Amino acid sequence: MAAPIASAELKEQLRARFVGKTLHDVPTPSAVLDLAKVEANCTRMLDATDKLGFLWRAHIKSHKTTELTRLQVGPDRTTPVALIVSTLTEAETIAPLLKHYQSRGRPVNILFSLPLFPSALPRLAHLTSTLLSPNPGPSPPPTLCLMIDHPSQLPPLTALPTPPQIFLKIDTAYGRAGVAPPSPACAALVDAALAAERAGICVLHGLYSHAGHSYGARGGAADVARYLVAEFAGLGEVGRLVVRGRKTGLVLSVGATPTAMVVQLRAEQGGGGGGLGELGRVVGGLREEGYVLEVHAGVYPTLDLQQLATHAKDPSFMTADDIAISVVAEVASIYSDRGVNGTPEVLINAGVLALGREPVADKGEIPGQDYSAWGLVMPWGLKNPAPGPEFPRRHEGWQVGRISQEHGILTWQGKKEDVLPLEYGQRVRVWPNHSCIAGAGFDWYLIVDSRRKDREDEVVDVWPRWRGW
Repeated sequence: MAAPIASAELKEQLRARFVGKTLHDVPTPSAVLDLAKVEANCTRMLDATDKLGFLWRAHIKSHKTTELTRLQVGPDRTTPVALIVSTLTEAETIAPLLKHYQSRGRPVNILFSLPLFPSALPRLAHLTSTLLSPNPGPSPPPTLCLMIDHPSQLPPLTALPTPPQIFLKIDTAYGRAGVAPPSPACAALVDAALAAERAGICVLHGLYSHAGHSYGARGGAADVARYLVAEFAGLGEVGRLVVRGRKTGLVLSVGATPTAMVVQLRAEQGGGGGGLGELGRVVGGLREEGYVLEVHAGVYPTLDLQQLATHAKDPSFMTADDIAISVVAEVASIYSDRGVNGTPEVLINAGVLALGREPVADKGEIPGQDYSAWGLVMPWGLKNPAPGPEFPRRHEGWQVGRISQEHGILTWQGKKEDVLPLEYGQRVRVWPNHSCIAGAGFDWYLIVDSRRKDREDEVVDVWPRWRGW
């Protein structure tokens, strides 16, 4: 197992360096999280899934920190701790926290989300041994869950010290990983998994879908809900193949942040309004068939411009003010009339490596007409307009119009006479398109808390991120 990357010693060194400084004093570019917003976003998800009777599984790959993982599972709750990781380093580094929760009587389970590949087995075996309960008894609760989407991934499971749980990865139209229902490949995978379970190689825990294509939704909650309904329906179709050969109680795990936001909206509305009635009927039907329903998501604690663009929750429930992540950058140069219609352009010291190069899915009739930038400047010490209910079709003010490795070019969206002047050395905060990719360029997050009146820009903590695979 790899040594923990985010050690207590490193954290204390970073705290000594940054805590008490303001965002006007720290090096640029720096990644910033607002604790007030992160906590609120996590609490909303925990409350919503609890209210609606869904199991909850938190994906930690977006932020890769111990501190935010605690918030995702509720540090003071007694419910099971179910996580998803995308790298083995994430699993290994979060293991001490999981051991802590085990010591307090909370069952833990960690899902490695990539379909199993052979070189992962030695580290997975070590992880399994690490997380075995100190008093396992005759039937220890399973702690490791693996993603399977091809029969050839099943025989290697015998190398693990105990039979793992498995999810079968089902592709409900995203096209990234998994088998599509209905298809011969899907039927063959179900048969192989059932045979492996009968042989004692694994425990078939459930079926898993990820609606990553829901990021392209633009029609509001009702539009996003259709992706969620399609996920449930697709998993239910495969589930009926499974339960013919085993007992019921199969877990159907669905989600992506837009569809998880619809779950939140349904809980907050207290019913099936806003075009969510069909979702309620599908969920009710699956529960009557004996399935256990689980929701998973990862970007929701930080949010970003991509999530805002989906409008999975209307502006009465989610606005740009809920975005918890930003990147502090500095004006390095000004080009007074280089932009469109003689508007200025401004060079900042945050480019691809600080913001990422992942666009918000463009749904304009003309490519690039709606929004083709790489981030928007926050109204922080500058009356730059925040994206409103018509984003991404409509957006004004300073945006990151072009990027290269370390360079970001701010361009003005709007009339020349409305330009908000920026000065050399001035600091700006940028909302990134995709928080997962933006965060990956940094070794830690600086934590501020907007609840602290007149001290909103003061660093109150530092959260080291994990690196490696």
